[in-house]
Amino acid sequence: YTFDRPKKKEKLPEVLSKNEIKAIIENTINLKHRCMISLLYSGGLRIGELTNLKPTDINSERMVIRVENAKGGKDRYTLLSKSALEELRSYYKKYKPNKYLFEGLSGEQYGTTSIRNFLKKSCQKAKIKRKVTPHTLRHSFATHLLEQGTDLRSIQTLLGHNNISTTEIYTHVANIVMNTVKNPLD
Repeated sequence: YTFDRPKKKEKLPEVLSKNEIKAIIENTINLKHRCMISLLYSGGLRIGELTNLKPTDINSERMVIRVENAKGGKDRYTLLSKSALEELRSYYKKYKPNKYLFEGLSGEQYGTTSIRNFLKKSCQKAKIKRKVTPHTLRHSFATHLLEQGTDLRSIQTLLGHNNISTTEIYTHVANIVMNTVKNPLD
Protein backbone atom coordinates (compact mmCIF):
# COMPACT_ATOMS: atom_id res chain seq x y z
CA TYR A 1 0.00 0.00 0.00
CA THR A 2 1.14 3.48 -0.69
CA PHE A 3 -0.21 6.49 1.10
CA ASP A 4 0.37 10.11 0.32
CA ARG A 5 2.05 11.67 3.30
CA PRO A 6 1.03 15.15 4.32
CA LYS A 7 3.45 17.79 3.11
CA LYS A 8 5.91 18.95 5.73
CA LYS A 9 5.74 22.67 6.42
CA GLU A 10 8.94 24.46 5.52
CA LYS A 11 9.56 27.04 8.19
CA LEU A 12 12.30 29.54 7.54
CA PRO A 13 14.76 30.10 10.37
CA GLU A 14 14.47 33.25 12.50
CA VAL A 15 17.43 35.56 11.88
CA LEU A 16 18.55 38.60 13.86
CA SER A 17 20.35 41.60 12.40
CA LYS A 18 23.99 42.25 13.32
CA ASN A 19 22.81 45.27 15.34
CA GLU A 20 20.40 43.09 17.31
CA ILE A 21 23.19 40.59 18.05
CA LYS A 22 25.44 43.43 19.27
CA ALA A 23 22.61 44.79 21.42
CA ILE A 24 22.09 41.39 23.05
CA ILE A 25 25.81 41.05 23.81
CA GLU A 26 26.04 44.62 25.12
CA ASN A 27 23.01 44.02 27.37
CA THR A 28 24.56 40.92 28.91
CA ILE A 29 26.36 42.23 31.99
CA ASN A 30 27.73 38.93 33.38
CA LEU A 31 31.11 38.19 31.75
CA LYS A 32 30.55 34.41 31.59
CA HIS A 33 27.13 34.87 30.00
CA ARG A 34 28.47 37.43 27.51
CA CYS A 35 31.22 34.99 26.47
CA MET A 36 28.66 32.23 25.94
CA ILE A 37 26.41 34.38 23.77
CA SER A 38 29.42 35.63 21.79
CA LEU A 39 30.60 32.07 21.11
CA LEU A 40 27.12 30.80 20.21
CA TYR A 41 26.91 33.50 17.55
CA SER A 42 30.49 33.96 16.36
CA GLY A 43 31.14 30.21 16.10
CA GLY A 44 27.69 29.16 14.95
CA LEU A 45 27.59 26.69 17.84
CA ARG A 46 24.71 24.54 18.97
CA ILE A 47 23.91 24.89 22.68
CA GLY A 48 25.22 21.38 23.45
CA GLU A 49 28.44 22.10 21.60
CA LEU A 50 28.95 25.22 23.73
CA THR A 51 28.43 23.38 27.01
CA ASN A 52 30.80 20.58 25.91
CA LEU A 53 33.69 22.96 25.15
CA LYS A 54 36.88 22.51 27.12
CA PRO A 55 39.47 25.25 27.65
CA THR A 56 41.83 23.38 25.28
CA ASP A 57 39.24 23.63 22.46
CA ILE A 58 40.02 27.34 22.06
CA ASN A 59 42.96 27.77 19.69
CA SER A 60 44.01 31.41 19.74
CA GLU A 61 47.00 30.76 17.44
CA ARG A 62 44.77 29.61 14.57
CA MET A 63 41.68 31.59 15.75
CA VAL A 64 39.47 28.51 15.69
CA ILE A 65 37.28 26.55 18.08
CA ARG A 66 37.50 22.77 18.06
CA VAL A 67 34.04 21.25 18.38
CA GLU A 68 34.33 17.64 19.50
CA ASN A 69 31.65 14.98 19.20
CA ALA A 70 29.09 17.33 17.69
CA LYS A 71 25.79 16.22 16.18
CA GLY A 72 26.32 12.92 14.41
CA GLY A 73 29.44 12.25 16.51
CA LYS A 74 31.61 14.41 14.24
CA ASP A 75 34.43 16.77 15.15
CA ARG A 76 34.92 20.07 13.35
CA TYR A 77 36.56 23.47 13.59
CA THR A 78 34.71 26.75 13.50
CA LEU A 79 35.62 30.42 13.71
CA LEU A 80 36.84 32.25 16.81
CA SER A 81 36.33 36.00 16.70
CA LYS A 82 38.94 38.43 18.04
CA SER A 83 36.42 40.18 20.28
CA ALA A 84 35.22 36.85 21.71
CA LEU A 85 38.83 35.83 22.36
CA GLU A 86 39.51 39.05 24.30
CA GLU A 87 36.41 38.44 26.44
CA LEU A 88 37.39 34.79 26.92
CA ARG A 89 40.83 35.79 28.20
CA SER A 90 39.25 38.04 30.84
CA TYR A 91 36.75 35.30 31.67
CA TYR A 92 39.48 32.67 32.00
CA LYS A 93 41.49 34.82 34.42
CA LYS A 94 38.42 35.48 36.57
CA TYR A 95 36.76 32.03 36.62
CA LYS A 96 39.71 29.64 36.01
CA PRO A 97 37.61 26.79 34.55
CA ASN A 98 38.90 23.24 34.98
CA LYS A 99 37.19 20.51 32.97
CA TYR A 100 34.69 22.52 30.93
CA LEU A 101 35.17 26.00 29.54
CA PHE A 102 31.84 27.03 31.09
CA GLU A 103 31.12 25.37 34.41
CA GLY A 104 28.18 25.63 36.75
CA LEU A 105 28.55 26.11 40.50
CA SER A 106 29.32 22.42 41.06
CA GLY A 107 32.15 22.41 38.49
CA GLU A 108 30.12 20.39 36.00
CA GLN A 109 28.81 21.51 32.62
CA TYR A 110 26.84 24.73 32.62
CA GLY A 111 23.11 24.02 32.25
CA THR A 112 21.36 24.63 28.96
CA THR A 113 18.22 25.88 30.73
CA SER A 114 20.28 28.60 32.43
CA ILE A 115 21.69 29.66 29.06
CA ARG A 116 18.20 29.94 27.57
CA ASN A 117 17.06 31.96 30.60
CA PHE A 118 19.85 34.55 30.56
CA LEU A 119 19.61 34.86 26.77
CA LYS A 120 15.92 35.64 27.14
CA LYS A 121 16.70 38.31 29.79
CA SER A 122 19.42 39.85 27.61
CA CYS A 123 16.96 40.04 24.70
CA GLN A 124 14.41 41.78 26.92
CA LYS A 125 17.03 44.33 28.00
CA ALA A 126 17.96 44.83 24.34
CA LYS A 127 14.24 45.42 23.59
CA ILE A 128 14.04 42.53 21.13
CA LYS A 129 10.44 41.37 21.07
CA ARG A 130 10.83 38.25 18.90
CA LYS A 131 11.52 34.86 20.42
CA VAL A 132 15.28 34.29 20.42
CA THR A 133 16.86 30.93 21.22
CA PRO A 134 20.51 29.87 21.17
CA HIS A 135 19.79 28.28 17.78
CA THR A 136 18.60 31.67 16.48
CA LEU A 137 22.18 32.87 17.03
CA ARG A 138 23.46 29.94 14.94
CA HIS A 139 20.98 30.76 12.15
CA SER A 140 22.07 34.40 12.28
CA PHE A 141 25.76 33.39 12.06
CA ALA A 142 25.15 31.35 8.90
CA THR A 143 22.95 33.99 7.28
CA HIS A 144 25.40 36.83 8.01
CA LEU A 145 28.29 34.80 6.55
CA LEU A 146 26.27 34.18 3.39
CA GLU A 147 25.32 37.86 3.13
CA GLN A 148 28.97 38.92 3.34
CA GLY A 149 29.91 36.61 0.46
CA THR A 150 31.08 33.40 2.16
CA ASP A 151 30.45 30.42 -0.11
CA LEU A 152 27.84 27.85 0.87
CA ARG A 153 30.36 24.97 1.07
CA SER A 154 32.45 26.85 3.66
CA ILE A 155 29.34 27.61 5.72
CA GLN A 156 28.37 23.93 5.52
CA THR A 157 31.78 22.97 6.93
CA LEU A 158 31.64 25.56 9.73
CA LEU A 159 28.15 24.42 10.79
CA GLY A 160 29.01 20.72 10.52
CA HIS A 161 26.17 19.89 8.14
CA ASN A 162 26.39 16.53 6.35
CA ASN A 163 24.23 17.62 3.46
CA ILE A 164 24.52 20.89 1.54
CA SER A 165 20.71 21.01 1.26
CA THR A 166 20.57 21.61 5.03
CA THR A 167 22.80 24.65 4.59
CA GLU A 168 20.86 25.91 1.55
CA ILE A 169 17.96 27.00 3.79
CA TYR A 170 20.01 30.13 4.55
CA THR A 171 19.81 31.21 0.91
CA HIS A 172 16.08 31.74 1.53
CA VAL A 173 16.58 34.15 4.43
CA ALA A 174 19.73 35.98 3.33
CA ASN A 175 19.23 39.54 2.10
CA ILE A 176 21.43 38.99 -0.97
CA VAL A 177 18.52 38.75 -3.39
CA MET A 178 16.40 41.27 -1.47
CA ASN A 179 19.15 43.87 -1.72
CA THR A 180 19.68 43.42 -5.45
CA VAL A 181 16.05 43.44 -6.62
CA LYS A 182 14.41 46.86 -6.86
CA ASN A 183 10.88 47.11 -5.49
CA PRO A 184 8.48 48.20 -8.27
CA LEU A 185 6.86 50.76 -5.96
CA ASP A 186 10.18 52.58 -5.34
